[in-house]
Amino acid sequence: MKAPKIVVPPPGPKAQEIIKKSKKYLATTTRDIPLVIVKMENDLIEDIDGNIYIDFAAGIAVANVGHRNKAVVEAIKTQLEKYIHSAPHDFYDDLQYKVAEKLVEITPGNFDKKVFFCNSGTESVEAAIKFAKIATGRSRFIAFIGAFHGRTHGSLSLTASKPVHQRGFFPTMPGVEHVPYAYCYRCPFKLSPDDCDIWCAKYIDEVLFQTYVPPDEVAAIVVEPIQGEGGYIVPKDGFIQELRKIADKYDILLIDDEVQAGFGRSGKMFAIEHFNTVPDIITTAKSIAAGVPLGATIVKAELDFKVSGSHSSTFGGNALALAAALANIEFIIREKLPERAAKLGERALKRLKEAMEEIEIIGDVRGKGLMIGVEIVKSKDTKEPYPEARNKITEIALKKGLILLPAGRTAIRVAPPLTVTEEHLETGLDILIESIREAWKESKK
Repeated sequence: MKAPKIVVPPPGPKAQEIIKKSKKYLATTTRDIPLVIVKMENDLIEDIDGNIYIDFAAGIAVANVGHRNKAVVEAIKTQLEKYIHSAPHDFYDDLQYKVAEKLVEITPGNFDKKVFFCNSGTESVEAAIKFAKIATGRSRFIAFIGAFHGRTHGSLSLTASKPVHQRGFFPTMPGVEHVPYAYCYRCPFKLSPDDCDIWCAKYIDEVLFQTYVPPDEVAAIVVEPIQGEGGYIVPKDGFIQELRKIADKYDILLIDDEVQAGFGRSGKMFAIEHFNTVPDIITTAKSIAAGVPLGATIVKAELDFKVSGSHSSTFGGNALALAAALANIEFIIREKLPERAAKLGERALKRLKEAMEEIEIIGDVRGKGLMIGVEIVKSKDTKEPYPEARNKITEIALKKGLILLPAGRTAIRVAPPLTVTEEHLETGLDILIESIREAWKESKK
């Protein structure tokens, strides 16, 4: 497929018909982009009206190995000839231990680990909550403002990126305290990263634990090493390390949510590796199986459930998902996709930071690997969020043949497949910068 190719402005007539029918029958969710997909190939997407787009979203950082990766497709086809569902939490098969063994090998930490398979990111977080509670005998958690850990009731209690996620669902799981993340561009303490002494982390020990949160009741600190839905926010170096120190001081577990940042996206296999920190529990999903629903919670072996039946899942570890995951992980390692993401990410960051110097509404550009956030503001001086312009940029880009997704209040995420061709990466960046420039000009009228 040649891209981009726009034959009719989206949404075209066929797309409009499908969208109309979908709104009648599908429950309301975040389906706001008027795109009706009929085919996906590596870093390209074709819609029902024949338009072809460059994909800078990767299915929300799911298609790290590209859409319909041949190795993954072949693994699924081979498994289809054997069996689809084995009730994996009741019976054994060789796929479960093979994928678990691979996850134990590639995740940080030189100690014995065990793996719980589920179907999604939010379920992997739910499992982590239960592991932490049962292992520590404690029931409180520390999470972060801007965090996204899912929308089921337990994980929702940790999520704090948008009011809409929480509105109408209170009370969620009690015992969760939210504290500021190391969002240096918008420091809630109004400090400078040059002299803040990582106060956002130390605040947990020096304020929360000294006033109203007994640390001996806290089971875990739950953190994204790079915030995803919160705006693709990279914390200051030292922040994650300080959380580890605080956790160790009070025998608290550190839960690392790698659902969006994992499997090479950040330029490392797992984003926490950028900060030389080893967590006790890791939650994963999204890119683990290249688009087939799968989640996995990787825990220190000593944290394993002591009683059979404490937790389970009918479809967790489904055979097709595990076959896809094994092929997916092997492809990531064989093709050195983390290293490729790091290299291409540096190029993308350079171009976007150059554009930031010129364009007033680009307030910040940050990222690791191909997990890049572009924050849109009304003014560099005031840093006032500008979600209207951000939304306009994604709309303009779509009409030019580039798929983008928002992140946080006012950021755009740049998250193409890690297999994106260099040509499509450069063309996509051209379109993105042109779209930002057009939105900037419109905002001045």
